Amino acid sequence: MRITAVLCVRNEGAFLLEWLAHHRACGITDFLVFSNDCDDGTDAMLDRLEALGWLIHQRNPGPHPEGPQWSALKRADRHPLVTGADWLLSLDIDEFVNVHVGDRTIPALLAALPEATAITLTWRLFGNAGVVRFEDAPVTETFTRAAPGVLHWPWRGLLFKTLVRNDGSYRKLGVHRPRAPVETRMAGQRWFDGSGRRLADVFHRGRIFSDVGRDPYGLVQLNHYPLGAVESFVLKRYRGRGVHADNGLDAGYWVERNFNAVEDRSVLELDSRALRENLRADAVLGRLHAAAVAWRRAQFRRLMQEDAWRSLYGQLLMAGPTRVLSQEEAESIWKPHIRAGQGRA
Repeated sequence: MRITAVLCVRNEGAFLLEWLAHHRACGITDFLVFSNDCDDGTDAMLDRLEALGWLIHQRNPGPHPEGPQWSALKRADRHPLVTGADWLLSLDIDEFVNVHVGDRTIPALLAALPEATAITLTWRLFGNAGVVRFEDAPVTETFTRAAPGVLHWPWRGLLFKTLVRNDGSYRKLGVHRPRAPVETRMAGQRWFDGSGRRLADVFHRGRIFSDVGRDPYGLVQLNHYPLGAVESFVLKRYRGRGVHADNGLDAGYWVERNFNAVEDRSVLELDSRALRENLRADAVLGRLHAAAVAWRRAQFRRLMQEDAWRSLYGQLLMAGPTRVLSQEEAESIWKPHIRAGQGRA
């Protein structure tokens, strides 16, 4: 069984080896990785990883009128690693698949849901945990505080990525879900959420977030680390987003994602340390990884010479952990709009 992950990166060399080792251990067999406009040597790392047989690297230089990720996904639709896969999954570098069944791999998840044509992997937001300085340490070991199992607000905290069977039911990849459905095949769709519940037909065509007020993590969750250390978030803001024309990576973005309500170390039960250490032991990759780490530290120091970046940094230092809203508080935000027929968002 071939499971292909599609990844788009820019200036993420410091995090690349951990992400690849984890997802190879999780059962992904093929990686199609696009890089664009890298300054930290991420593209050189990907070239080396391709030479070692780990992945296929495609350069995706700008300009990107629709954003670099959409540009890459359009190219990926035609690539043999995508067209020849049995299952497809579009991921970001700050997302880690966390399976809770069997040997904690994607094949074990598929065995638990043999009827599935698609499985929604709902984000579980992992907060900053008070970490200020960027350190060269595994993300999954550093950030272990997360949102609760049931989150009522914000709805963006329940966005999902989709593990989809590549059976011709959809013609295009998407950031969160497959696109361009083939209508004659929709009757045969069997979508399940991360707790194994059968999903309604609305998910077959356009839905991108899980139902509010339910725990969608019984069988699988997608650990999402959108913040990282305060220093790393400043660099993320500087880099910009891969999808949207507007940046949006401000203090409000931080507040909507900095959940530290519960401890969750379950992702560490899938042991990928040996794979990660083997990658770092490669002389070329080891050197390039160290250079990417040094680039991040130097870039942060450069940004701190400018008042606007110091201001953002100060705002983040002053912002405490995000308070989890009660169901009543969350419903006070959106229920009046539902009654007025305006929709949630």
